[in-house]
Amino acid sequence: MVQVKITAIRKADYKDLQQLYENPIAHACSVREGQSWVSDGWNRPEGFCESAWENLMAYVRCLGTGGGDFFDGWMKNPKSAMISCNDGFRPVSFLLEAVE
Repeated sequence: MVQVKITAIRKADYKDLQQLYENPIAHACSVREGQSWVSDGWNRPEGFCESAWENLMAYVRCLGTGGGDFFDGWMKNPKSAMISCNDGFRPVSFLLEAVE
């Protein structure tokens, strides 16, 4: 099993959409750009957002088992992927990288 580094590359914040559609919530996303975690290639890293994990999990597991080259050459590094969480109000783009 190969470890997979997960790095928050960019976080958007759509305040206009939040005002129009979101009910106020006590704890919004606390991920910061540049923050990183390491997965064992199969499991969600401790402290990593459960909702974001649902979007990243299949890619992390593929990289963790030696796979890659998603969508036939999509990434410059075939042992990586750029995947976003599904929060429509404050999405985060995560870079996933297999750590050999």
